[in-house]
Amino acid sequence: MAEQFEFEVIFSLPPGDHDPFILSDAVFGAGFEDAVIGTGNPRLLAVELEVAGEDAESAILNAARTIITKLPAGTLLHEVRPDLVSLADVAARLDVTRQTLQQREMPLPVAGGLYRIAEIAAVIGRAAQPEKGRRRPRFHPERARKWFLAGEGARSVNAKLALKALDPFSLRTASGVSADRAPQTARLP
Repeated sequence: MAEQFEFEVIFSLPPGDHDPFILSDAVFGAGFEDAVIGTGNPRLLAVELEVAGEDAESAILNAARTIITKLPAGTLLHEVRPDLVSLADVAARLDVTRQTLQQREMPLPVAGGLYRIAEIAAVIGRAAQPEKGRRRPRFHPERARKWFLAGEGARSVNAKLALKALDPFSLRTASGVSADRAPQTARLP
């Protein structure tokens, strides 16, 4: 069964001037009319998507491959989010304050106040199922479900990019075989 995943792909653009409207039209032309596009940095293009797929990594890579073919030659996949997240990011998704999350036992941060999204999702999943006799939390985990589901796929793609197991230009593995893998089995609230 296909799941919905919410994620952001960040592309590094080749040197030169790039018209934000042309970049936006390229993303829309790739079939992602509902994408939210960020062009604040002239060397980066951020594209926030909600995509259906069998697993997060395949959904991310398929979307990125489709978009990159419409972008200027020399564009490469720079990063996929969510991977490492701040409590502020999570709080915004859950429609609560950061302080509400800080009142819970959180995993240890991995870098500069950033947390692995899978570890945060596990904490939120447990909190959404309170022990008998305890009240339910006041946050809304269902609002962040698609985002949490994309986290493991984003981490996997970023790891492959960092290890140079995935070509950032073609989005194929070093051997030329697709970097997609078997469906993930993550379960979230």
